Amino acid sequence: MRQGGIQSQCFPTIKLKVYFKSRHYFKNAMTKKDAFLTIGETAQRTGVAASALRFYETRKLVRSHRGPGNQRRYHRSMLRRISIIKVAQSLGLSLEEIASALETLPDNRTPTRRDWERLSLNWRDQLDVRIAKLEKLREQLSSCIGCGCLSLKRCTLYNPRDRAAASGAGPRYLLGDTPEKD
Repeated sequence: MRQGGIQSQCFPTIKLKVYFKSRHYFKNAMTKKDAFLTIGETAQRTGVAASALRFYETRKLVRSHRGPGNQRRYHRSMLRRISIIKVAQSLGLSLEEIASALETLPDNRTPTRRDWERLSLNWRDQLDVRIAKLEKLREQLSSCIGCGCLSLKRCTLYNPRDRAAASGAGPRYLLGDTPEKD
């Protein structure tokens, strides 16, 4: 087809956007819906039972948002918090100790490596004390179990007339208290 002596052709117009960093693509690839996981997905991803997640939420260790039908939805940043909780529990820390440590973390972002280093440094002294107690307990148990209770005067488990009760609850002699002499 000729118009004014020039042949025109219809070509589609293509507009290209070039991004030299993949960060832009991945930043926009995750939709708001993808940023949240159901309680079942969170439980499967973290290896923590759904009932434990609900319990953690009542203790304010993690947060969820309510979606359609009032279902819990956990932001992906909670995955790292839950992992920190699991690691801390495996170290023998109580939920109260974990909660006080997590209170120092920001709610609006995923905990960073620096956050974890700070938490682990704070827990280091507590762990060193526990390790020392466990080593002492291990040494006392091996001698006690090996004696066959032939030496009741020396046995750290022997507690005639419950004398150890005056020192407090628990296995007092194994915790370091010394038995009174007759």
